[in-house]
Amino acid sequence: MQNNHRTIPKPLVLLNQWFIVISVLITWFSGSHYFLMVPLLAGIFGLVFKFNPVIKFGALLLRKEPQSYFQEDWNQQQFNQMIAVLCLGLSLGSFSLGWNISGYIFSAMVAAAAFVAILGFCIGCFIRFQWQQYQYRKSISN
Repeated sequence: MQNNHRTIPKPLVLLNQWFIVISVLITWFSGSHYFLMVPLLAGIFGLVFKFNPVIKFGALLLRKEPQSYFQEDWNQQQFNQMIAVLCLGLSLGSFSLGWNISGYIFSAMVAAAAFVAILGFCIGCFIRFQWQQYQYRKSISN
């Protein structure tokens, strides 16, 4: 029986998380909010076209077969990417409108979530799990 469950090697997920954190830091220290466009566009491409350039480039650098690494759930990563794209978009939009405090808040949120995930706790995973639990409880109560 064939397994159709999609996964992403953990090193590629970590690369994407580091890319977001570093992009936010470059934005803060350079004073140019346009650096946020790079992870934003990569995230949008990943969500819309299922082609994240950061992950595709990183796959070229893997030393072993992708399947030999610990795998992350693709659907969960798509959910996390939606949150990142939302925060990056709100940050970039805020900076563009001159609302710098909002820009820093939204960019700090996405950078903090990515960094905490690098350290081992996935905030997006927790949110998605709670949402799924809510949906399940709601379905059995009807």
